[in-house]
Formats: sequence, C-alpha cells, structure tokens
Amino acid sequence: MKKLLCSLAAVVLMSSCVLSGCSASQQGESAPESEQQQAASGESYDIGILQLTEHPALDAAREGFVKALADNGLVEGQNVTIDVQNAQNDQSNLKTMAQKFVSDKKDLVLAIATPAAQSMAAETTDIPILITAVTDPAASELCESNEAPGGNVTGTSDLTPIKEQIELLHQILPDAKNVAIMYNSGEQNSVIQADMAVEAATELGITTERKTVTNTNDVAQVTSSLLGNFDAVYIPTDNTLASSMPLVSSITNPAGLPLIVGEQGMIEGGGLASVAVNYTDLGEMTGKMAVDILVNGADPAAMPIGYTENPQLIINPTAAEELNITIPEDILNKAEKVSTVEQ
Repeated sequence: MKKLLCSLAAVVLMSSCVLSGCSASQQGESAPESEQQQAASGESYDIGILQLTEHPALDAAREGFVKALADNGLVEGQNVTIDVQNAQNDQSNLKTMAQKFVSDKKDLVLAIATPAAQSMAAETTDIPILITAVTDPAASELCESNEAPGGNVTGTSDLTPIKEQIELLHQILPDAKNVAIMYNSGEQNSVIQADMAVEAATELGITTERKTVTNTNDVAQVTSSLLGNFDAVYIPTDNTLASSMPLVSSITNPAGLPLIVGEQGMIEGGGLASVAVNYTDLGEMTGKMAVDILVNGADPAAMPIGYTENPQLIINPTAAEELNITIPEDILNKAEKVSTVEQ
C-alpha cells in the first residue's frame, strides 16, 4: 500500500512540475518583458523637482518630465515619489528648497529654469541633477561644456531659434525699424538671448533698444514706456515676463504694439507670433534621461545637453485681429494657430 501511495505521490509531483514548467515556458514565449515592466520591477526612487515659478512653459516642462517617467515604468505613487517645490520666483526659497532636497538625499533632482538649476547645483556634487528650460547650461556655469557636462549636472536646453524669430518679425512687420527687446536683466538666460536678438536684428537693418525689468513689479511701468516709441517688441523666453504676459499684452495690444515672443505660453498670454520649442517635448526628453540615469545607471557627466528639434511656427489670430495686422498668407498657411487664453 505504501508503495502504491508513494507511486501516486510521485506521479502527482511529476505532473505538477510538468504543468509548472509548461506554464513558465508559455509565459516566456508569449512576449518579452517591456521596458516599462523592467523599470517597474526594480527599486523605488525619490525624485525632487525644483521649479523657479509657475507659468505655462515651465509647467509644461514639468508635466512632460513626469509623463516620460510614467511612460517608461516609473509611476508616481507606485515606484516613484515626486516632491515638487515651487519657489515662486524667490531666490531665498530656491536655496532653502535645494538644501532640503540634499538633506532628504533625493535619488535625482529636476531643476526647471536657470536660477533653479544654479541653486541646486550649488548645493550638491553628488546627487544627479537634471536641468531643463535653461538656455545655455555651460554659459550659466552649470557644466564644463554642453557636449560633455563632466559633473553631476546635465539635461536639456530651451535655446530657441532666435534668428528665425527675428526674421519672422521682419516678415510679418517689414516696416518695423525700431524694436524694443524686453527682458529681466537678472536672468542669465534672458541676457544671452537678448544679445543674440540684437545681433540678428542688426543683420536685418533693424535698430534695437534694450528695455529691462528686475521683477514683476517693474513690468507695467516698463511696458507702458514702450508705447509710441517702438514699432514692435521682442521678448525672449524670460521667466519674469512669461508669467506677466497677460499684463504686458493688455497694455501693448490695444495700443497697436505687436509682441514677437519666445514660446507658446507667451502666445497664449497675448503674443502675436513665435518660432517656438515645445516645452512638453523638452520635459519628456529630460524624463527619458532620468530613466536612463536611475534605471540603467547612466553617468550624467557623459550625457550631452539635449536640444529639441523642429520648432513650431505659431501665430495668434486673436492678437492679429486686435492689432489690426494682416499675417502674410504664406506664413499663415504653415503656422499653428494658438489664440489668446482668457485669464
């Protein structure tokens, strides 16, 4: 009897093993594990996001970053904790928040906009720092070079096609001879772009004058001083003015003074036209870099600064109508139309 029971047990055990083996084999043959599943099967991560201030471009970059993490298996609330800190354009807030991220020993930090990146980089050489919405990281002393960063800081640049933007101004407003370049003189990214805009305008025979603000409190006064003195205004991807665009356009557009701007969020704030990078795409590029660092062990020092391709021509029909400007048909036909968003 014992022999019979032992034989039966052996048969059951062998059958169980065969079935388990078949099941495992079938699962293995069904489909290879996706990159998302591979990322999700690893350890969890604690990520900090330090954002200079709120405006559509920086918000879009942050959202694109988080989306890219999720698309690649790093999902907030599952295997990623994301701590978002917004400094509300206050330098002392940036420093305090950056120090807190270091003391919390974040696995990686995303710094959005040049002042946020500089504050974060000043606090640690150990934690990987990804930056975005920074015009020229090397010129801002965030890395050794944009091609070979050489430290713990890398990421993506939002350098816009400034020459093309000034050429667009000339195409839409061929009679514009005197153009104000308006920006915050305290933002290194804006200073770099203003220099490039002056050079591009000079090549086209356009006279420029720099009109600077130091904070949002200056915006209304400086904007009002432009009326009657200039044919157009160029505003680069300046964080202070991006967050104040509805105020700026509420002064310039009724007065017939067109705004050529640096990015789409500024168009939504009342700007007339731009050749713009897409900040959501920029954030997604940066998010993929984060996955490469966290999951694949990539070294930030060897990761070149990334740049978006194929900037988009954007026209604001609402602003054009208010300004009584007719956009040339060849420009209008190939442009994306984005209207002013009511605040």
